[in-house]
Amino acid sequence: MKKVVFNFLISVMMLGLMFNIKGSASATGISNFKDVPSTYWAKEAIDSAVTKGYFKGYADGTFKPNATVTRAEFAALLARASTNSEVSNNGSTFSDLKGHWSEQEVNRAISMGFISTKDYPTGFSPSTPLTRREMSKWLASGLAAKDADFKQALDDTKDTLIPVVEYYKGGLSKSDYSYVSTVLGTGLLGGYPDGTFGPNNVTTRAEAAVILQRFESVQNKQAQDFRGLKELREVGTTGTNLTTVTPYKYVDPKYELKDILGKNILLRYGAGKVQLHHLIVMNVKAWNDINSIYGPMFIDKTSKLPYVNDQYHVFIDVSVIPVTQNFVQEHFSNGGFSRLYAGNRIGGNVTTTYGYKSLPFNGDPSFFSKGKETRFWAQTSIDNKLRAGAISSVYQVNAEDGTSAEIILGGDF
Repeated sequence: MKKVVFNFLISVMMLGLMFNIKGSASATGISNFKDVPSTYWAKEAIDSAVTKGYFKGYADGTFKPNATVTRAEFAALLARASTNSEVSNNGSTFSDLKGHWSEQEVNRAISMGFISTKDYPTGFSPSTPLTRREMSKWLASGLAAKDADFKQALDDTKDTLIPVVEYYKGGLSKSDYSYVSTVLGTGLLGGYPDGTFGPNNVTTRAEAAVILQRFESVQNKQAQDFRGLKELREVGTTGTNLTTVTPYKYVDPKYELKDILGKNILLRYGAGKVQLHHLIVMNVKAWNDINSIYGPMFIDKTSKLPYVNDQYHVFIDVSVIPVTQNFVQEHFSNGGFSRLYAGNRIGGNVTTTYGYKSLPFNGDPSFFSKGKETRFWAQTSIDNKLRAGAISSVYQVNAEDGTSAEIILGGDF
């Protein structure tokens, strides 16, 4: 009997030693998961998450990087990684979490501001795979709970233009805009190579480890630190990213571009009227070297866009209402008194990929009809030459009702 007990103790000690070795390896940032080779794309993030105790491996020595993350699992990850303060939620919890392994950590995630119980009126369903739409809302809400400027960013982006396929082709509701903008603008989540965001897609454990690593960095910064988010905020509040990506300034803050958005602007010779909805500016060096979060929406390797050193590329979202019977494309392209509301066709595959309309390739006269509003995107440009302390360029837009916007490009003002 003593021999049996002794052998059992030896076995337990050896088993414990084996797990301690694995734990020690993780503590040095090197995991020994047999399904996470040294060349695995997310290995560094997985090692980091395991080392910090956010994730655990499985008893069979695997990490299961391709396994789907559930609501309960991601809530627990956020509760472990977040530095948010906890606010009492009066001990409220979901009835279907009673006795569940994640109950305490889900409650912590709620108290930290990541999860709203109102979003799950019939229960949390902890084993349900977490969608990217939900993840976006949780992450953005947590940031907003911690920092007032992130909270303001949610309000600023509620009507913004989002550079993902689902914005035009469907798949995002307006209630998603702020949350998707926040995760895109901070780099917490990115779009897919085909331009989609995939709001209904689920996330793997490997992806969650990478996102968690990004979140650790983002949560210690302010909303204004992220240029992409600044663009999305400016577009959401003014219709343009102009002052975020260029040195442009308004002559008089009382007369900004937003003041003429949606108002009728007359074309030359009374041929028609234009309404400007969005104006997106970027400094294009090459199709894959663009200083704007909106770049992929307007430019790809098929665009055949000329790169001009002394110009900013500008993309305008306009509605044209012809007044003359035989209104053609040239009436719009050559009819503006300012380049801010007249332009040409956007080339390449981007219009098809993202699902928005541009001017027809062959100048089809049926594209426009007298008295009928036609909305589309067009391409134009503005100067980017700077002379310190001097005005380099002036662009003035006058609406039919007398409202105007004047923009200057220059140096120190």
